[in-house]
Amino acid sequence: MLRCVVTGGAGFLGSHLCERLLTQGHEVLCVDDFSTGDRRNIAHLEHSPRFHVMDHDVTQAYFAPADRLYNLACPASPIHYQRDPIKTVVTNVEGTLNGLRLAKRTGARFLQASTSEVYGDPTVHPQPESYTGNVNPIGPRACYDEGKRCAETLCFDFHRQAGVQIRVARIFNTYGPRMAVEDGRVVSNFIVQALRGEDLTVYGTGSQTRSFCFVDDLVGGLMSLMEHPTHTGPINLGNPGEFTVLELAEKCIRLTGAKVNVVRRPMPADDPKQRRPDIDRARAVLGFEPRIALDVGLDRTVGYFRRELGL
Repeated sequence: MLRCVVTGGAGFLGSHLCERLLTQGHEVLCVDDFSTGDRRNIAHLEHSPRFHVMDHDVTQAYFAPADRLYNLACPASPIHYQRDPIKTVVTNVEGTLNGLRLAKRTGARFLQASTSEVYGDPTVHPQPESYTGNVNPIGPRACYDEGKRCAETLCFDFHRQAGVQIRVARIFNTYGPRMAVEDGRVVSNFIVQALRGEDLTVYGTGSQTRSFCFVDDLVGGLMSLMEHPTHTGPINLGNPGEFTVLELAEKCIRLTGAKVNVVRRPMPADDPKQRRPDIDRARAVLGFEPRIALDVGLDRTVGYFRRELGL
């Protein structure tokens, strides 16, 4: 049994990770200030004597016995991280710094949940880990993009200077049950709009591409990376299947059975035109291979949102 700390453990991705760790017999401490996390996401776990919750903001120092520390604490959707961009930067930097200090003190292995956003609006496609990115450091998305890039820097400097065992995962678009209704990301936006009978909002022409990984596949990749004996990363985790935003909208309309249309709005600033992970490294090092097809995962996610909306 490992003592696992999961910051941001009440969030969409964090709650699935906590659940999987408990299933494998580990002790889990969920650290969350519930600013974007939801207590309902972890309510079904609280009966377990191996599950504990610390209501805490990771920008403030904290201590817990730990063998593994998964650092997921940060708003992950533009609508959330742009609401208070300064706090987003501070969470990425101070939150990661406090986690690394805890890992150094306890000897825990530390996994940083980084993001495909470190690649910005990429000029290389698909994006390999060797690509250093095309990020606007003063744009409206920079609080998240550059915050995550700085967090990666801290990880590798703690590894080189202090000998902390690190793992850095660059997570591409992930979706599934427990996404918030007002999450603001494209999958949840489309499904919720369709279920409410509203037209789907597509920015630009809808020809921009994304790759979508179901949460179960992604969590498996995170745990495999954490338990790899030597590989620090960075390593891309996501599904390399590539779809236009318009294709995704059409799938969501079909799967919900909604009688709605697509409406177009201007593209937001710095929104990437292409996003697809090169997962050759994850395949070779971790044996990582996403297994849940987009239509299957979307169907499960539609069912979840139907229940959330009381439909």
